[in-house]
Amino acid sequence: MARGGAEVKRRRSGTRVRGLRADGPLLGSAHLTLEAGSERLRPAQPAFDVHADALELPVQEPGGPLRAAPEPDLRELRRLLPRPEPERQVDDWGRSQRVLDAFMPLLDFYYRYWFRVDVEGIDNVPSEGGALLVANHSGALPPDAPMVMQAIRHEHPNPRPLYMLGEHWFKGYPLVGMLANKLGLVAAHPANAQRLLRDEQRLVIVFPEGQKGTRKVFWQRYRLRRFGRGGFVRTAILAGVPIVPVAVVGAEEAMPIFAHVPLLQRLTGLIYFPINHAFPHFGLAAGLMYLPAKFRIRFLEPIDMASYDRSDADDAAFVQHLAEDVRSRIQRELDAMVNARRSVWLG
Repeated sequence: MARGGAEVKRRRSGTRVRGLRADGPLLGSAHLTLEAGSERLRPAQPAFDVHADALELPVQEPGGPLRAAPEPDLRELRRLLPRPEPERQVDDWGRSQRVLDAFMPLLDFYYRYWFRVDVEGIDNVPSEGGALLVANHSGALPPDAPMVMQAIRHEHPNPRPLYMLGEHWFKGYPLVGMLANKLGLVAAHPANAQRLLRDEQRLVIVFPEGQKGTRKVFWQRYRLRRFGRGGFVRTAILAGVPIVPVAVVGAEEAMPIFAHVPLLQRLTGLIYFPINHAFPHFGLAAGLMYLPAKFRIRFLEPIDMASYDRSDADDAAFVQHLAEDVRSRIQRELDAMVNARRSVWLG
């Protein structure tokens, strides 16, 4: 009991409890020094700015503090724009008149002397306003579009630029995609087609057979494949422009396909790997090794699409019916032209 009473007295007196002294700094009876850990007061935080940009890089004036970059003068941004280059003559679609002029001697050689193109019905191509040309497609590297372009350039009383709606696979090949774009290839998208035909009133050519037409082997020549789902008819109805069917004879023999090699197609990443007179043993040079087949291009009478209501474009059965009608017209002309020619090389 005596020992317990002494312990209670020590606790009440506060002289020392388990190493703590009444005059120690931990009990608050002594002043803290700087060496003991006293701290300075934090400066006041600036008010939150709702317009501050967290990604804006600070700038520092010579000998001064960091500060936020000032608001740029939009007029100074003009120096970031490329300078005009009139000699390039590139339109909004990437078509370059300078590149076309550079290729014109080669295209004229093929048109006049190699393929010796005969043109019929060129007056069926409108001299003004938008129009959608629909043609058959063929050949490993189809020469039909360039020859139709040259026919309009040389034979039409009012020559106009011709744009081609092509598939997106062109963009996957840097050199081919860039060159095709400079010559007038535009990605086949409904928005692009409407702007070209309705807004800008351009001449546009489309090949509804697509890759199915260019993959045909030699014994399938001049047998038109299915014209897809008739998207070109819907495009013409919405744009209110006529459809001009075009029949081309000669392209099937100029760059024929004798066989396909699926294994090499997968290994090379090409859309197809054809075997013909020039590929693959001549490599990229095969693109210029067309056989001198006689070309004949016939422009058929236009089909007026302005009389149809825009709601007709949503009728899948009606659109498919019109697409099949256009396909039948081209097929009949092809059959007649092939039967009438005496020679593949002399016409």
